[in-house]
Amino acid sequence: MKLMSANIEDLRTLYISNLKKTLDMEQKITKALPDLIEKSTDSELSSAFRTHLEETKGHVAKVQQLVQKNAGKAETETCKVIDGLTTEASDTIKDVTDPTIRNVALIGAGQQVEHHEIAVYGTLRRWADLLGLTDDARVLLSIEKEEANADKILTQISERVNVQAAA
Repeated sequence: MKLMSANIEDLRTLYISNLKKTLDMEQKITKALPDLIEKSTDSELSSAFRTHLEETKGHVAKVQQLVQKNAGKAETETCKVIDGLTTEASDTIKDVTDPTIRNVALIGAGQQVEHHEIAVYGTLRRWADLLGLTDDARVLLSIEKEEANADKILTQISERVNVQAAA
């Protein structure tokens, strides 16, 4: 239950609120990815997660700058969606004992997060366009493209790993 209202009365306020949630999301993903790297037994998958961890650290810095620029200080608001996705992933990883099946579960968890991020960045980019924040929109598009590429890489790895798990 929410105790205080955010008083969102216009698109700019909604945009800033969601930027703050996005910063929280990226910070939490940065903390979650090392566990995915550690639990993966597939070298290509581990490498993909390591690469995306470095990208995500860059996303944190970029979103921090956007929040600072638009809100005056780089503070966060809780992203409840990422809390749910990371909890779900963590629970699944603990429940799966077979390493091959765990790799499949890791890919699924990663893709669920990527799909959420793609939606978030696409929405924020569109709002930035509407607000005339061209530089923001450019930064958000670059992050959105990196998220889509991470999803594409996970899909490519899954084509091999899923077949191994089904065998």
